[in-house]
Amino acid sequence: MSTLNESEVTKIDTRSMNTISIQIPSIVENIRMIESFIDNAKEKFHLDEDLYGNIMIAVTEAVNNAIKHGNESNSAKNVFLSLTLNENLLKFVVKDEGLGFDHNNLPDPTSPENIEKPGGRGIFLMKHLSDEVEFMENGKTVELSFYMNS
Repeated sequence: MSTLNESEVTKIDTRSMNTISIQIPSIVENIRMIESFIDNAKEKFHLDEDLYGNIMIAVTEAVNNAIKHGNESNSAKNVFLSLTLNENLLKFVVKDEGLGFDHNNLPDPTSPENIEKPGGRGIFLMKHLSDEVEFMENGKTVELSFYMNS
């Protein structure tokens, strides 16, 4: 079981922007640390329950994909998560150390031939729960944006 130390958690505050980041080894059990990270963000930024729920599901799906698919559950590889608040926009960036994937060529998990298949729902959920989703670096980085109601 890995625990966080000071070098793994970085906090940066500037006047117009707040950024918090965390780095975890690619072990599925570390999703608990991501959940705590999101819980802390909920408190710090006073997120409402609906937004918090969407963020929790979308971000944990992104991190889970980064651990399992990006880094192939290799605990020597890390997943990086950062959260930036700029005015009313919350932006989560999840990055893995894998080879990437073709995010433009994924099967639709809602089509009849895929309904019974266990995989493929994570990105579908991310796209439907986030206000914006952007893949970069051949899919090694995903940016999830959420607008806060002010």
